[in-house]
Formats: sequence, C-alpha cells, structure tokens
Amino acid sequence: MEDWSIRAITLADSDWVQRFVAAHWGDTMVVVHGQVYYPHSLPGFMAQVGGECVGLLTYTITGEQCEIVTLDSLRAGQGIGSALIGAVAAQARRVGCTRLWLITTNDNLHALGFYQRRNFHLVALYPGAIERARAIKPAIPFVGANGIPLRDEIELAMQLRP
Repeated sequence: MEDWSIRAITLADSDWVQRFVAAHWGDTMVVVHGQVYYPHSLPGFMAQVGGECVGLLTYTITGEQCEIVTLDSLRAGQGIGSALIGAVAAQARRVGCTRLWLITTNDNLHALGFYQRRNFHLVALYPGAIERARAIKPAIPFVGANGIPLRDEIELAMQLRP
C-alpha cells in the first residue's frame, strides 16, 4: 500500500476536477435534491499518491450545514474515502457547521454501508427523486448499481461536535 496525502483543491485544479467528475459521474454536472452542482466550482479535497489523484471530495456549506456533493476513492479499502470525510468534517467544524450530510441513491448499497460505518445516520428517503432529477439531467440511467432500478434519494447525516 502506497502512502497518500490529502490536500484542499485550489482554483488551479478546476479543469482537472471537471475532467475527473465527467469521467466518474458521466457529466460535469451533478443533480441532487433538485439542485444542480458543478463540482469543479466547489471547494473540496483530493487524495494523492505522488502526483496522481486517487480520491476526490467536493462539498458546499450553507449556514451551519456542510453537504458532501461528490466523493470518489479510486483505491478501495485503503482509508482514502474515510480520510476525505475526516478532512471535510474538520473544515466544516472550523467554520461553525454542526451537521455534515449527503444524498445517495437507492441502488448504491456500497455507499449506504460505507457512510453508516462512518457514523452517518439514515435521516430521510425521497421517493421518486431520481425521476425529477432526470428532468434536469436526462442522462441519468434507469438502472443503477447491482441491477437495481434507480428511483429514490436517501439522505444521510452526522452531527458535528466542536
């Protein structure tokens, strides 16, 4: 296992983030809870081995809430995703956030387990949300991971303590 490091993304990383998100999310735009995000314009953190990026997390802060918009680790099981969550949680606490949250989809069984193992709790189910998202982003597939029909959004959250 190689050593990796976490750093905040900068404006200079914007083009790279745009290409990364397009490659891993199928577009430069992410639609979640009816909101359109362009991750390359958001703050975030990347994990690197040497000069190679092996993970990316983007987020947005509104009031006392920090929302994880995207999270990708290209090397499963090495702690990269956990470290990225740790970095955003620390940043959120520094700026006074009390809640860290995200949305995933009903087909993403891996993410549901991953986040719950990291102290996120299931807090809401939004039935039919993906159909509404498809009205904005028609490229969203009808069948997702594990052959599961892609229909609903699931909100997970954790409370942040100072």
